[in-house]
Amino acid sequence: MTRPRRIGLPWYAPENYDALRASLLDGARLPPAYETWRIATEQMEREVQRSGVEVVRVPIEPDAFALWCARDGGQPDAAARSRYAAEVLGRDGEQPAGP
Repeated sequence: MTRPRRIGLPWYAPENYDALRASLLDGARLPPAYETWRIATEQMEREVQRSGVEVVRVPIEPDAFALWCARDGGQPDAAARSRYAAEVLGRDGEQPAGP
């Protein structure tokens, strides 16, 4: 199996984090504090980048993601967030890296 050259990383804005956690089936698995999530996710992002894979942050907006889940027929969980990020990345090309 070949490693992807570029992946979409679901990324949450601080102002959306609490609403997203509340709306996700697996939201309780995310850290309660945004900063804790951000630090852990940035560490994972660096590890993936060191392996030679380009990581593109894909913003997950609560309303847009909920509409996508309803249209896709999927549950709002980690697998759906990954599929959403991959779809957005494939559709829009490169997303801005964000802060």
